[in-house]
Amino acid sequence: MSKLKLKRRTLIKAGAASLFMSGMPVQGFTKGKPPGSISVIILEGGMDGLAAVPPIGDPDLMRMRKSLTPEHYQPLNDFFGLHPSLKFFAQLMAHGHASAVHASAFPYTKRSHFEGQNLIEGGGLSPFAEKSGWLGRALELAGLAGRALSLDMPLILRGHKDNDNFYPASIRGSNKPNVDLVDIIAMGHSREAAQAFKKIARKSETHVQVPRDPASLARYAGQAIAQADGPLASVIRVKQFDTHANQVEEGDADRGRLAQQLTVVDDVIAGYRRGLGEAWNNAIILTLTEFGRTVAVNGTIGSDHGYGSVGLLAGGCLPASRVVADWPGLSKRDQFEKRDLQATIDYRSVCAACLEKSLGLEHDVIASKVFLQPDLPRVYEHLFA
Repeated sequence: MSKLKLKRRTLIKAGAASLFMSGMPVQGFTKGKPPGSISVIILEGGMDGLAAVPPIGDPDLMRMRKSLTPEHYQPLNDFFGLHPSLKFFAQLMAHGHASAVHASAFPYTKRSHFEGQNLIEGGGLSPFAEKSGWLGRALELAGLAGRALSLDMPLILRGHKDNDNFYPASIRGSNKPNVDLVDIIAMGHSREAAQAFKKIARKSETHVQVPRDPASLARYAGQAIAQADGPLASVIRVKQFDTHANQVEEGDADRGRLAQQLTVVDDVIAGYRRGLGEAWNNAIILTLTEFGRTVAVNGTIGSDHGYGSVGLLAGGCLPASRVVADWPGLSKRDQFEKRDLQATIDYRSVCAACLEKSLGLEHDVIASKVFLQPDLPRVYEHLFA
């Protein structure tokens, strides 16, 4: 890590994974260094929460989706189990460092990937209503502006103020520009354009080498966060949760596409744990997905776009492991529009509680200025008490 100069903020994007890291506050609502760190794992495609954390105590589960329910689940309590692919997460649960929030979702019910993903990143009241993201707005309030090492700035990280992004070229010598040449080019342009050229020259001096796979990227992020003056926030994406077909292998619900992707998530969480070291004690990691899947199994051994899902939380700042749920039931009369798991917990409240714990912002500030809904319920006590 000594080769990487984080300065105050950095984002790395590598293949299917994006990593944003933001550093120490200089001003804002927090006083001094925030109490912890926050990392978000975005599960793109809509994760099947009923398979990831199956409600084994619901009498309708096996009748409606036996073929999608893992056989060798890890019991969490009398009502919920855990998918066998989440082995490390199960260990964290056993040691009091992980929780799950079930029957939960952002308030979006139209089942479009594009709209749903925009809403969970923007955190506004409707899709495409915001040009900034909820994590970006929170970081601004805490005095933590962002910079992206990427061709684009992910929506979740965008704030109202100026954010910077760049992508270093791999062309030989591109990280050692001729300063005189840059000055000559700048002279032929307006003042604003000249400043832009000089800004590009400064960016090109940054040389970053990072791993490519999501798990190693998470460990890399954890090591950076663990530094005394390191970043306090990160985001990693994991794709391919759109399991319309072959969600499981025929005759073996423990295996298949979903199992493979949950293994990636498990490895990412394990990577964070290894990289964070003692900084784990003040860390919170949470998953984010645009929607869940249907209760019923479709004709291709899969599930279609749904509503309610489950959120996974991990970190040493959790006081105990628990499954938080106001369970709605799986019978037809209890399903949302007679097809989906009903969401009874607004997942924005979960995100707000994690921001409150990690960045030291007050809930009322988060509700009104980050999620733009002053009456957003506070669930902090259910997670961190």
